[in-house]
Amino acid sequence: MNILFIHQNFPGQFLHLAADLASDPRNKVVALTSCINPAPAGVILRPYTLLRAPAQETHFLLQEQESHILRAEACAAAALQLKHDGFTPDIIIAHPGWGEALFLKEVFPNSKLVIYCEYYYAEYGQDVHFDPAQPKLTFAQRCKLRLKNTTNLLSLEIADVAISPTRWQKSTYPSWAQSKITVIHDGIDQDRLKFNSEANLQVQKAGTGVIRFRPGDEVLSYVARNLEPVRGFQVFMRSLPHVLRQRPNAHAVIIGGSNISYGACAPSGKSWQEHMIAEVGSQLDMRRVHFLGNTSYGTYLDVLSISRVHTYWTVPFVLSWSFLEAAIAGMPVIASATPPVQEFSDELDVQEIDFFDHLGFSDAIVEHLSSGPRPRETKAISRCMLSDCVNAQKKLLATL
Repeated sequence: MNILFIHQNFPGQFLHLAADLASDPRNKVVALTSCINPAPAGVILRPYTLLRAPAQETHFLLQEQESHILRAEACAAAALQLKHDGFTPDIIIAHPGWGEALFLKEVFPNSKLVIYCEYYYAEYGQDVHFDPAQPKLTFAQRCKLRLKNTTNLLSLEIADVAISPTRWQKSTYPSWAQSKITVIHDGIDQDRLKFNSEANLQVQKAGTGVIRFRPGDEVLSYVARNLEPVRGFQVFMRSLPHVLRQRPNAHAVIIGGSNISYGACAPSGKSWQEHMIAEVGSQLDMRRVHFLGNTSYGTYLDVLSISRVHTYWTVPFVLSWSFLEAAIAGMPVIASATPPVQEFSDELDVQEIDFFDHLGFSDAIVEHLSSGPRPRETKAISRCMLSDCVNAQKKLLATL
């Protein structure tokens, strides 16, 4: 079988499925991507590049749509070259969020198209306008948000089937579209999450030298792709002064970049890390607050073995892999009582706190830190188990 994956940052969510399909010698697996990342063995990478840059004079409401069209055009050109080279996919599996899937049926009309339905935007009831402290959208921004689902809708129309990783993410789509969407998680490799008693983290601190952390140390952790309000970074930072006062030997280890993945920038052009340090830094012993930035996956796994309690805060938005990985690893996890978390909290024994209750959040962290280290065992949750998820995805593909 010929299979074509399309993702601007491949492998992304397709890592495990692509690896499994490529391991079968009966399959030929090709991936179109604009970023060159390590690919699973057996996957042939074909990079594509935009045929031209976005135009400066494009109407600001159409700038995102133009970006999607440019990616769709570039991806279609790469697909045409694949066709010219003799490769016609039986199945195309695409993340449509950046536009790549839009013109694929024009190139391969007989190929079956599977799209990954990650999120459908709404003005109310999800991430936008969830936090009253964040500025309300202007009229122009509301119009832009209305257009944000254009690519989603066009991709859904041409897709044969669609996949969402969680029930809540599927629920963000219009009811008429949900019949096309099957809920199958990407899969969590639970073997990698086993407790490592030899885990070691070294942090260089100005003025104090290297601080070393091992399992059993009094460490709390927070992880996000970037430190920003969508992932409750401001709530976490406001909780720290109380936590560190109550636990004088505790250290906070924070993983995440200083850019913006979702939502608005901090005031005055600062990063949210700078903004929150300006707000609460005078109340903190910064010798015990460690910002690691973006780390390797190995360092992240060491933090999961070292940390005594993990914190995860999110508005109603796409659920982070880090939340599931931390909970499946057997860590005590304190998380926001928001719908993406609540879908899994009972199964994974996650403690929920109201998103805006930073004092309740602080007290829960202190309680966990006070109770000392606990034995760790990974939690088996079938709907996230790697083998079960990949088998479910392959079963869906077989129906095509």
